[in-house]
Amino acid sequence: MPVARPPLSAILITRNAITQLPACLASLAFCDEIVVVDCGSNDGTVELAQGRGARVIQTGWRGFGPQKQFAVEQARHDWVLCIDADERVSERLQTSILQVMAHPHQFAYRFPRCNRFLGRYLRHGEGYPDWSLRLFERRHARWSDDAVHEKVLTQSAVGTLDGDLLHESAETLETYLAKQARYTTLAAQQAHAAGKRAHLGHLLLSPLLRFIKFYFLRLGFLDGVPGLVHILIGCGNSFTKYAKMLDLQKRQTQS
Repeated sequence: MPVARPPLSAILITRNAITQLPACLASLAFCDEIVVVDCGSNDGTVELAQGRGARVIQTGWRGFGPQKQFAVEQARHDWVLCIDADERVSERLQTSILQVMAHPHQFAYRFPRCNRFLGRYLRHGEGYPDWSLRLFERRHARWSDDAVHEKVLTQSAVGTLDGDLLHESAETLETYLAKQARYTTLAAQQAHAAGKRAHLGHLLLSPLLRFIKFYFLRLGFLDGVPGLVHILIGCGNSFTKYAKMLDLQKRQTQS
């Protein structure tokens, strides 16, 4: 006889995700409902999601953290699983989720995310385990208000699940780099608004220390050329973020 468990809502935010969405929705078939909050898609994302049984809510853009929290609040159930359209729940992770939901001992759970980059799932460096807190009871946790690099906030103890969340991090290198350019701008603006300041040391040391940490200490070299490219882009992102912060600081003093 099946074990009774709390109902579970899967939560996604989307915009023009039609190429990624079918595999994502298929991996969420075990959930009791799927909620898709869409922001201005014009590629058939909304119609596809509705055709696959998802409940779709169309709304404006709030920033990543506020958008995800808005989506969580639309769920019919208090237990939510939040993933992105370019992510898939592996079979092992699905089994872990169903097992823990039968007898949840915590209000929030994390699991490793495995990033696919340049055709290879990264198992070291910055790409793994990339711990992600995505399963939680929404009365005890919530998404932060960060416009980028958002995270789930909770005062409760966090459990750990087996199984990977598989992340198709980029369809092409070009789209990945374009996304990173947007993220560094948002990150610089967010840090500047919070009163943080950049200096020359950040430009020189942050990329270097990042490379040493992820390529050598976290064994990123074992992921071959894709691992090297992934880490070097991350180092470049660090440099670019601080450069953009310096630019914002200069503009502020000149205004």
